[in-house]
Amino acid sequence: MFLLVITFDSLKDLYYNTPFFKAGLFVCLIFIFIINYMVLELLFNYYGKKQVRGLSQLLPQEIVHNDNENITIKELGERFSDLNQQKVTELDMMKEMESYRKEYIGNVSHELKTPLFSIQGYVETLRDGGVDNLTIRDKYLERIDKSVERLIAIVTDLDMINRLEAGEINLNLSRFDVNLLIKEIFDLLDLEAEKHNATMQIQTLQPQIFVEADKQKISQVFINLISNAIHYANRQEARVVVKTSVLKNKVLIEVIDNGMGIKSESLPRIFERFYRVETSRSRREGGSGLGLAIVKHILEAHNENITVESVYLEGTKFSFMLEKNK
Repeated sequence: MFLLVITFDSLKDLYYNTPFFKAGLFVCLIFIFIINYMVLELLFNYYGKKQVRGLSQLLPQEIVHNDNENITIKELGERFSDLNQQKVTELDMMKEMESYRKEYIGNVSHELKTPLFSIQGYVETLRDGGVDNLTIRDKYLERIDKSVERLIAIVTDLDMINRLEAGEINLNLSRFDVNLLIKEIFDLLDLEAEKHNATMQIQTLQPQIFVEADKQKISQVFINLISNAIHYANRQEARVVVKTSVLKNKVLIEVIDNGMGIKSESLPRIFERFYRVETSRSRREGGSGLGLAIVKHILEAHNENITVESVYLEGTKFSFMLEKNK
């Protein structure tokens, strides 16, 4: 009996020390590790999804969409971060729009009250006895007429720019000679240029250049640009030059003056409604302050852009293109 026990213990020690036993033990340990990992993974997924479903009920639908059963916590965090950034951007935009709205309303009020107060003052003077003096009556009636014309111009320009932005104005496209149109605008503004001692000139390599555009609205573009160049002339030899040139299927048009120019800090804002480079002088001239904003919207309606280059006290150049027509 003692011999059998010794023999069994010897065999047991021999078996435990064999490579086969060690390999089997290693496989068992790996198997146990995999089973534990899978159990933990299942528990994590179960409680993780339960937690996500709970969060999904609290969060906006734009984060969770309709896949709250499959979404992970990491994906939920990424979506929440994206939404947060979007909301911050929207908030900044709303603040900017609110600032623009306040400035816009202030500008409209200021532009309208100037001629209205003038009319009110002239009417009170006439009612207080000025109407009996023919000289005073005629002078004040003429000033009232000018103030009314300015009010009409402001309201008309506001209506046009609002309709342009809303896309309510359809373009009446036609084929016309842009060089001939420029000469017609020069004739229209001849007295205005003479009053400011300004000369107007067209420079072109081709006597006729035909474009496809809305002639009436492009006329308004030229009137605004050339009239502005004349008004801001501040030299003895003020000059306004309009250049036309053909670039493949486009016609490049440049309106150049040697006037006072525009300061660099003002350039990004000159196409805004009511923005004035030189406030007091612009209001003396009687403009609505909407001319360049209208120019921008008319050209955008033609799918074109307008650019400006200027050196203060040296001059300004506005450039835009129109579709060429053979």
